[in-house]
Amino acid sequence: MNSEFMEALATIEKDKGIDKEVILEAIEQALITGYKRNFNSAQNVRVDIDRDSGSIRVFARKQVVEEVFDDRLEISLEEAHSINPLYEVDDIVEIEVTPRDFGRIAAQTAKQVVTQRVREAERGIIYSDFIDREEDIMTGIVQRQDHRFIYVDLGKVEALMPLSEQMPTENYKHNDRIKAYITKVEKTTKGPQIMISRTHPGLLKRLFELEVPEIYDGAVEVKSVSREAGERSKISVHAENEDIDPVGSCVGPRGQRVQTIVDELRGEKIDIVRWSEDPKVYVANALSPSKVVKVTVNEEEKMTQVIVPDYQLSLAIGKRGQNARLAAKLTGWKIDIKSESEAEELGLLDGEPEAAEEPEEDHDSVADWLNEDN
Repeated sequence: MNSEFMEALATIEKDKGIDKEVILEAIEQALITGYKRNFNSAQNVRVDIDRDSGSIRVFARKQVVEEVFDDRLEISLEEAHSINPLYEVDDIVEIEVTPRDFGRIAAQTAKQVVTQRVREAERGIIYSDFIDREEDIMTGIVQRQDHRFIYVDLGKVEALMPLSEQMPTENYKHNDRIKAYITKVEKTTKGPQIMISRTHPGLLKRLFELEVPEIYDGAVEVKSVSREAGERSKISVHAENEDIDPVGSCVGPRGQRVQTIVDELRGEKIDIVRWSEDPKVYVANALSPSKVVKVTVNEEEKMTQVIVPDYQLSLAIGKRGQNARLAAKLTGWKIDIKSESEAEELGLLDGEPEAAEEPEEDHDSVADWLNEDN
């Protein structure tokens, strides 16, 4: 190695942010291993690289002893005195043992170490960039797929989307541009591994943050999200300022904001409901678009009994129970739905009705807005 090599290390330090001293120490350690593997004349050695010229010297480190048993590790007191009279027993003597053809091994080793360190540094930078993006969304380009993953190019790294995280209503082709939610960033021996999802509820939340300025600036808060990807989702929103309509903000003028999200999710239906700290009101809102007659709350069992008009029963339950299931996930309350006639037979409507606040006429689902516009 020479001064040009040292200049190259300085350039790497500047461009890649890798401390030159760290690289040199790694090369020295690698050269010690290389020396021991190729030369058996000494086993305890030190390699020194001159920080200015790049010249390399190898020193055998031997312990001063009265009687030598292994001349690769020990040196007699008499021989040590011939080097320096001040040496005493148990001192360490360093003797230069640089082999004549050691430069070839040094150059090869240095190249391997530098390449490895640069690769590690680049992986570290990528990991640092992406660990901060965990639970965020990014746009990527579909590269290829196999029986386990869709491989998506995120720029600096290729992310993996497992089959379980792919929307059943989507077919991915090469060069398709998609938005995905980063679920996990891990360090592996091959570099950072980025796992992404198109089905995670967090994707819906982040899309609303991108499309709705009131959510981004904190005026409207997303309280909860429940999602059955590709089919239907519910999202509850709240605004501390009474002058702000949280549902209307999310829907946007003529439904444009939420329609953008629906398009991104390939037609997934989205119900936007108003959050309430009163579970009766919240559960009634969550069952939108169904109307609710009465909600009874059992605090101990975290359960609600909901009575709906007979003609609204199938709407409240939803196809394959989907509407009720999503409402339960959204609110965190178990929901038992009964029709008005069934409730009357069971005597559940006796006494003063506990009518929950009906879902406000602020068009909780995208379909409401679009139908009205049409």
